Amino acid sequence: MAHSLSAQKRIRQTAKRKARNSWAKAAHRSAIKDFRELLLHGSNEQCETALTALYKLLDQVASTPALHKNTASRYKSRLAAALNAKKSGKVAA
Repeated sequence: MAHSLSAQKRIRQTAKRKARNSWAKAAHRSAIKDFRELLLHGSNEQCETALTALYKLLDQVASTPALHKNTASRYKSRLAAALNAKKSGKVAA
């Protein structure tokens, strides 16, 4: 248990940041799962719309310490490649 005021404040700040980061990670992971499910069962137009929304979410999460910007870029690249494979008729993973 923290005794000094600064240590107590640090505990509060850490809890706040942890909650924000865990929300961000859960949000982008579930959005990616939903997009991959849509790739399998949705139309190309639905996938394009979902990909645009997913790009925005990944950029927002990458602006926080929860996700590195290069990781977000890698996700975006791979998801776009999967959508292009679906459009061309190849198997999307």
